[in-house]
Amino acid sequence: MIQQKIIAPSILSADFSNLQQQIRSVELGGADWIHCDIMDGQFVPNITFGPLVIKALRRITKLPLDVHLMIKTPENFIERFIECGANYISIHQEEVVNLNATINLIKKLGANAGIAINPETKIETIENLLPSIDLILIMSVNPGFGGQSFIQHSIQKIKELNEIKTKFNFNFLIEVDGGICKKNISEISVAGCNVFVAGNAIFNSDNISASTIELKNLVSNY
Repeated sequence: MIQQKIIAPSILSADFSNLQQQIRSVELGGADWIHCDIMDGQFVPNITFGPLVIKALRRITKLPLDVHLMIKTPENFIERFIECGANYISIHQEEVVNLNATINLIKKLGANAGIAINPETKIETIENLLPSIDLILIMSVNPGFGGQSFIQHSIQKIKELNEIKTKFNFNFLIEVDGGICKKNISEISVAGCNVFVAGNAIFNSDNISASTIELKNLVSNY
């Protein structure tokens, strides 16, 4: 089954003093989703933003909001993020004790459920949940900060996950977050990625719309 290639600009790298215009720029470039990294300073050593920014984004754009929870006890905040407009919620395998119950909660509340795994986390740790989830988020940098370089062994993890997906005809999307740029996005696409999270490669460029278009074009044939 051929799945759409989705460009999801990460607002972690956006100019928050001009966020509405920045969102407009990626929309003009054909962005498919908006990726939102939620950090609490505990699960990762950084603090970003919370539900109120998601609520503001929901008023700004009709694009799906892809919310990545890098926080302690994410199950306590899922309902609030969904109320504010999140369409996808990804939780970390490394943090959530009862992944199955939390995935069911996300779906019960009307959002799509994803599991995120850090660079050193093995796919085997989540294999039993693959039939029931909508998204696997492979971190290709260590979570916490934008602007890091892509960890090359992530390519093998993407391939491994894509092979499992194909073998068992699973429908989840493979999302990759960290260090994606125009130099490596084609290789990441060929490995089996469906959703490409790009921050600096889009928002730190001279022309946000043009950079979004360029990334979309680079994966359109894979």
